[in-house]
Amino acid sequence: MRQSQVTVNGVDIAYREFGEGPLALLVHGFPFTPNSFRYLVPVLVDAGYRVVTPWTRGFAPSSVPPPGREHIRDMVADVNALHEVLGGDERAVLIGHDFGAAVSWAAAVQAPERWSRLVACDVPPFQFFGEYLLDPRGINVQAHFWFFQMAAADELVAANDLAFLEFMLHKYSRDGYDVTQDLADIRAALGKPENLHAALGMYRTNFPPATFGTPEWGAEQGALWGALPTQPTLNIFGVQDVAFAMNEEKLARIVEALPKGSAGALVPDSRHVPLTEQPEITNAHILRFLTETA
Repeated sequence: MRQSQVTVNGVDIAYREFGEGPLALLVHGFPFTPNSFRYLVPVLVDAGYRVVTPWTRGFAPSSVPPPGREHIRDMVADVNALHEVLGGDERAVLIGHDFGAAVSWAAAVQAPERWSRLVACDVPPFQFFGEYLLDPRGINVQAHFWFFQMAAADELVAANDLAFLEFMLHKYSRDGYDVTQDLADIRAALGKPENLHAALGMYRTNFPPATFGTPEWGAEQGALWGALPTQPTLNIFGVQDVAFAMNEEKLARIVEALPKGSAGALVPDSRHVPLTEQPEITNAHILRFLTETA
């Protein structure tokens, strides 16, 4: 394992690098960190990939961006710049989870020549995103989208050593899942006020209350990740995912819309983080997809 950093788009992005071979870039979500891929990394290394796990802008030890520069378009620019700086080629694969999956959907669309395949964990493509997020159930489950808009959220989320983020981990993980490691990683990445403010800025910038859910908002986001990728794509969810309540029928609709070679997978006994809740099953799905589409 090698840890380093590079400057792209005006921010310092810290990352860890493992193995040798074609680039596999793994993009984490919120409030997660690169260590959410801790079980997937060795599997990809054994399969012959050079695995890179960056900390998203604002998550320590990456630097804090200027205010308002936490938009998906900024993170997409980071991802595609990392491909360039790290010497990726047309064989590179992109794997994203949660917010990182949204970024990955967009990055694969914006620079299809850089990424041979896409794995999106626990977020559907934008064409399906709104119908699951903005129905009554989605509004209730994803209440943090609205809570984070509050000016007081910085103080409330930081209270009691990030107790709200610990609550989120339990909410989005299956019953009995041990959040100890994830919580320690999150506290290291978001424990300082400036880092937490930048992370909450991801929601304030991408889901602003004045336009969130309106046609104007849909057009802005759609311009980034409204088109479907041209690469074979695996869209994978936990069976009990409270975020999108995915089921076989919904997933089949998504896969039908994706390009040839794409697949979907539902991981049993997991909610929103099958990468760590059920790593063996999740890793097997990802490795099978990458092998079959190589």
